[in-house]
Amino acid sequence: MHLYITTYGAFLHIKNGMFEVKYIEDGEEIKKKIPPKKVSGIVLDRGTSLTYEVVKTALEHNIDIVFAEGDGAPIGRVWHSKLGSTTKIRKRQLQASLNEEAVYWIKQWIADKIQNQIDFIKELKKHRAAKSDEIDTALDKLNSQKTKVEELEGDTILDIAGTLRGYEGTAGRVYFQLLSSLLSKEYQFKGRSFRPAEDPYNAFLNYGYGILYSRIEKCIMIAGLDPYVGFLHRDDYNQTSFVFDFIEPYRPFVDLTIYRLFSGKKVSQDHYHEITNGIGLTKEGKKLIVENFIQRFDVDKIRYRGRNQTRMNAIQQDAHTFANELISLV
Repeated sequence: MHLYITTYGAFLHIKNGMFEVKYIEDGEEIKKKIPPKKVSGIVLDRGTSLTYEVVKTALEHNIDIVFAEGDGAPIGRVWHSKLGSTTKIRKRQLQASLNEEAVYWIKQWIADKIQNQIDFIKELKKHRAAKSDEIDTALDKLNSQKTKVEELEGDTILDIAGTLRGYEGTAGRVYFQLLSSLLSKEYQFKGRSFRPAEDPYNAFLNYGYGILYSRIEKCIMIAGLDPYVGFLHRDDYNQTSFVFDFIEPYRPFVDLTIYRLFSGKKVSQDHYHEITNGIGLTKEGKKLIVENFIQRFDVDKIRYRGRNQTRMNAIQQDAHTFANELISLV
């Protein structure tokens, strides 16, 4: 399990060999103990703290600690210094980023992302007969953009980067415009907005992506890949570019999670509040997202590659498969 600590003032320490979280709720001190063997990761939000002994215990049990901003975006992590696998994988990743291999993989990840968007919308269509024509129009446009992505050709990522971003951006606008139109008017939004979000839906979506981002980064590191050697995204200073590349096919699963919270009327004004220039989430809002994220990614089983497994296990398998294919081509 992942331990998410989001309550302002919460304190994480070690007591009798166990993690203990202390925080105040409704004027009462709450204490919760969790054995290290049951924890796979720890995420701390702004305004929380921990002790040296927590870090030491986490390192001893191969538990990574992620520090996140209030909107869910990870800003750093503590993890053991050992590589997930042979350095040969990272060398091959760098080589691939400079040739036609990067073109092949980026096209596949973006096409998979659009296909997952299409699959999600098809599921929505089953229960929205009145919106059938509007949904079909969006599906046609998404299929068109997916085909264009698949047909792109180039020797390096620079040959296709601008055009690819254009196709991906067009697909994204069509997709989110449709999702907005299917929501109740109270929660409809005008496209994507980031930090800060301009509306409750994007605030929820950004936080969900933040959780996924930290999970994807860990999958990449476990597979022996370098999160900083990107294919499509820029190699800016301290930019984990490859995480932004590899995350793309899995974003629609966060979209589905957030959409169902809103369409299922599980979101209320207690879950968000106004902040400077935008909308932020309350403690209750973050808790709602975390609980539903864990259910979809860590608990619910999907049929993948011949067996039933969680989405996070499937994503980790994808990371290992990619790493293995890199070195198998040598």
